[in-house]
Amino acid sequence: MSLQKICRINVWLVRYSIPDFGREGKGNSQFLSFVRLFSHVSCGARQVYLDKLNLIRYILGITESDVSGEKRNKVERLYIIIPAYNEEANIKQVIQEWYPVVERHHGDGTSRLVIINDGSRDRTADIVRSCCGQYPLLCLLEKPNSGHGATVLYGYQYAIQQGADYVFQTDSDRQTDPGEFPQFWEQKDTYAMVIGRRNKRQDGLSRKIVTKVLKWTIALCFGLSVADANTPFRLMEAKTLAENIRQIPDGFYLSNVLLSVVYAKKGQAVCSIPITFQPRQGGKNSINLPKIVKTGRQALTDFRRINREWKTEQEGKEKGRQDGA
Repeated sequence: MSLQKICRINVWLVRYSIPDFGREGKGNSQFLSFVRLFSHVSCGARQVYLDKLNLIRYILGITESDVSGEKRNKVERLYIIIPAYNEEANIKQVIQEWYPVVERHHGDGTSRLVIINDGSRDRTADIVRSCCGQYPLLCLLEKPNSGHGATVLYGYQYAIQQGADYVFQTDSDRQTDPGEFPQFWEQKDTYAMVIGRRNKRQDGLSRKIVTKVLKWTIALCFGLSVADANTPFRLMEAKTLAENIRQIPDGFYLSNVLLSVVYAKKGQAVCSIPITFQPRQGGKNSINLPKIVKTGRQALTDFRRINREWKTEQEGKEKGRQDGA
């Protein structure tokens, strides 16, 4: 048996069997400890543990089809988060294009396509509302205008509160392709976040400059290299996301950027996949040179402050651990 298969067994045990351990008696805590330990077994030591692993499989009734990854009944709730501001020209098509994705991964009817109306002054909310009867997994949230970053953060918090297992975020300007989602979903069990990397972008020079400015600012403030931190095409495991957004200030205007930084700082498993990025399909592009300069200056100031706060918090935790010891 290969180490890869052994690791798959371990992942399967942890993901599907732990909730049942407590029902069988105290001895199961020993099995749980062994299962957690087994993910760190080296190639040289794997044969030593193989018999014990087979014993665990026998006790829990795990078959080879389970180990090999064949379909098992498990509800996986997917929440697709799409912020929208004055997108009446696009929003109906966005729903039509993305609804089949959430329908395909319906989670026994618990998954949702969530459109968040960020205080639009046009007919965006009315159009979404009119579609809800036709699309039962569609959900409209309405809130006062607070900008893209704050709205995305609001959507993440909502998805987590509703019990999502996976959270995917994209935008409402139809620049991303739903047809590229399956390759992200295939990687969900391996990575904490699967994020798009916008190659051969078709959304104009100003947007490319924004990405470059943010990349330089992240490197300067955090000492990290993040290729495309603000990509609006990312799939995240909800439990890890819930932990990471605690480090994002409420209503922060560059929440996706800062979230990418958090994943990188923690060294969490992130997969970057090239995606197509089309020109905006309708509505107006709100980015211009003065906004780029303002965003860059503000990001430099805020990122430095946040990094200092993170360091202070980490030093406090370290001191607390030392005092406790």
